[in-house]
Amino acid sequence: MNSNTKKRPPLGKGLSALLESASTDITSSTNVSGLVGSISSLPIESIEANPFNPRADFEKESLQELEQSIRIHGIIQPLTVRKLGRDKYQLISGERRFRASQMAGLTEIPAYVRIANDQAMLEMALVENIQRENLNAIEVGLSYQRLIDECELTQDQLSQKISKSRSSITNHLRLLKLPAPVQAGVRDNLISMGHARAIVSAGDEDIQIALFHQIVDEQLSVRDLENLIKSGVSKESKKYENKSTEKAEVSTKQYAFKEHLSDKLSAKIEISKGSNGTGKLVVNFNSENDLNRIIALLSKA
Repeated sequence: MNSNTKKRPPLGKGLSALLESASTDITSSTNVSGLVGSISSLPIESIEANPFNPRADFEKESLQELEQSIRIHGIIQPLTVRKLGRDKYQLISGERRFRASQMAGLTEIPAYVRIANDQAMLEMALVENIQRENLNAIEVGLSYQRLIDECELTQDQLSQKISKSRSSITNHLRLLKLPAPVQAGVRDNLISMGHARAIVSAGDEDIQIALFHQIVDEQLSVRDLENLIKSGVSKESKKYENKSTEKAEVSTKQYAFKEHLSDKLSAKIEISKGSNGTGKLVVNFNSENDLNRIIALLSKA
């Protein structure tokens, strides 16, 4: 290999690059009282959540499992925070660990303390989440869009920064053009990214929503969906288009019951009502063990 060959640049100002720089590490300075060393133990009440974190949803069961792990083993991987002022810090990464630690009742938590301005912090948080967290496709798309808009990156620059192909970035960004119900379906794992990519170019918003309901009701594969779209989606999906507009509203009392049941079972609950008064109450589970857990709880009711 030619020794003069230009190497691909690292993650720019991404988290890994910043963490390797002593200039961004407040813990490396002996002039900062109480923060000497690579990791500091901080009062959990002095840390606030990161407003730039693209991840809005955290599975309750996953948080509970992490909480139990923290109770037994403590925090294995420290958080990364930035110092806001006297005894005040803001998360850069590690929000799941932060929330689970709060649930576990911890009063102190280990953290790397960094210095970063808001734009650098936003970029750090987004790159960290894209690289390390199991974000759904909509959250990834939102992260890409924020990096492009707020950090003034082109898609090519973003591709280099996060080591993802330009086509992958484009495909995720296109999902953000889908109607809200379809985006929620991707977020809630009702349909896959493959389904969503096919829906994007299927027609207008009404057709896209109709297709979404058809996929969920008939458990269509991506191949089934693609064949349906090729054969003429409008006629085939008309009944689902009508169905999607005829759904009845869930009352405040019914919504409150759904939320109560969801909390009691630690599971996602769905209420779907038709205009004629019929409908479904669905309890979602993630595994065989999760189903047995829910059955055991319902048996005690």
